[in-house]
Amino acid sequence: MTVTVPGTESTDTSGAAEAAGAAEALRPHAEDAFATELSALAAADDRPRPARWRLSPWAVATYLLGGTLPDGTVITPKYVGPRRIVEVAVTTLATDRALLLLGVPGTAKTWVSEHLAAAVSGDSTLLVQGTAGTPEEAIRYGWNYAQLLAHGPSRDALVPSPVMRAMADGMTARVEELTRVPADVQDTLITILSEKTLPIPELGAEVQAVRGFNLIATANDRDRGVNELSSALRRRFNTVVLPLPATPEDEVDIVSRRVAQIGRSLELPELPEGVEEIRRVVTVFRELRDGVTGDGRTKLKSPSGTLSTAEAISVVTGGLALAAHFGDGVLRSGDVAAGILGAVVRDPAADRVIWQEYLETVVREREGWKDFYRACREVTA
Repeated sequence: MTVTVPGTESTDTSGAAEAAGAAEALRPHAEDAFATELSALAAADDRPRPARWRLSPWAVATYLLGGTLPDGTVITPKYVGPRRIVEVAVTTLATDRALLLLGVPGTAKTWVSEHLAAAVSGDSTLLVQGTAGTPEEAIRYGWNYAQLLAHGPSRDALVPSPVMRAMADGMTARVEELTRVPADVQDTLITILSEKTLPIPELGAEVQAVRGFNLIATANDRDRGVNELSSALRRRFNTVVLPLPATPEDEVDIVSRRVAQIGRSLELPELPEGVEEIRRVVTVFRELRDGVTGDGRTKLKSPSGTLSTAEAISVVTGGLALAAHFGDGVLRSGDVAAGILGAVVRDPAADRVIWQEYLETVVREREGWKDFYRACREVTA
């Protein structure tokens, strides 16, 4: 017996109310924040679409990588990186293989998974957040215990997981930080991904995935050994590794775009006058992360933190807020210095020594960085 999943039936909701809610949201879902671009792509998209996809694979890739449509609509890049990586990820979702986005922290895995789900299914909210405490019910299904005690196992007592809802509606589900999920809970995905079915033994029923269903999981390289995926589960995924930005220019571009988007939602000043500070933050992070200066002449010790692009975005956003509320609205070295210190010095003993050596041997001697050096020395002291 196949069971109809509660909560998946279509309803007539107020578009005006939804739009108003999205406008007020601190961090709108991708399908809301970029609704205009998605609509323009759908209107211009005349290529074949897989079952229940809102856009063709070509249009999904264009949505992520950016471009200009024939009517002049500009699609902003959501991901700055190799085109082939995006093409492989999109193509994977058009097959019966699930997609695993793998990379070090801060390589935009969550960001890419959200935008892929928004472009493919028009809904990025079918999400399971993986933690050490994620229960099996988060992936399979749970029960309304009041209904269960009153009437026993029934369709009305069933509480579907995001994965179950995605299977029933032919949508894209997301599992974040899969390697943080306990191994026995991870393995509940095996039947879902191989047989495309989710048994419900309490009802003598099952939910069969309809065409259009797929799953995107993310995991980071630093979590190897926490809860590694079993070989049986890993075979169900096509793994795509998201690299760190290839060049400083790419990373500056990514940080600038994301900070501008976040800044608009927080009503912070525009960024043009702060681009030089963004470049300094990115330079510091890349050099300490790589263990060598940009010119390759000086080897450096790397601190314990990841110093990812995501952390650079956080540092610059915090600096912009400082400039807006306690300065003249222009991002300066003093606004980002404390954020950099917090990102670099995770281990108060070892990392502080590494940071001070970097300041004295590299930053102090760098032309045009005197204000930055003084600001960092002040907060370090």
